[in-house]
Amino acid sequence: KVKSITPEFIDSRGYITRIIDQKEIPIRSILIITSKKLSKRAFHYHKKDFHFVYCLSGKMKYSEKDIRKKKVKWDEIILKTGELVLTKPMIAHKMEFIEDTVLLVFTTETRDQVSYERDTIRFPEDKI
Repeated sequence: KVKSITPEFIDSRGYITRIIDQKEIPIRSILIITSKKLSKRAFHYHKKDFHFVYCLSGKMKYSEKDIRKKKVKWDEIILKTGELVLTKPMIAHKMEFIEDTVLLVFTTETRDQVSYERDTIRFPEDKI
């Protein structure tokens, strides 16, 4: 499910946009990820991590599927500037960038390399 995020307060100074405001999912890490047009990322799933992906600029094809279900096709969306998507644990996901893109990623697990690797299961681009 994609949520379109728009400013909720605008005046002569600028605007304020609430990207995430919820109590259910604790945020432990915030990342800025830049990606060049035609590059690919992710091709993995997480055992415990939830992460919100917010597109600051650009456009990408975001695909996901539940790895616990057999023979389920990938759900695909185009994530554009100002949109937010939530990736849950055990959901394989991949990102293919249509334009140069800047993302903010809000995660529930710490992102030091050791913790990240412990929680991440990678797969080849043509598998899953």
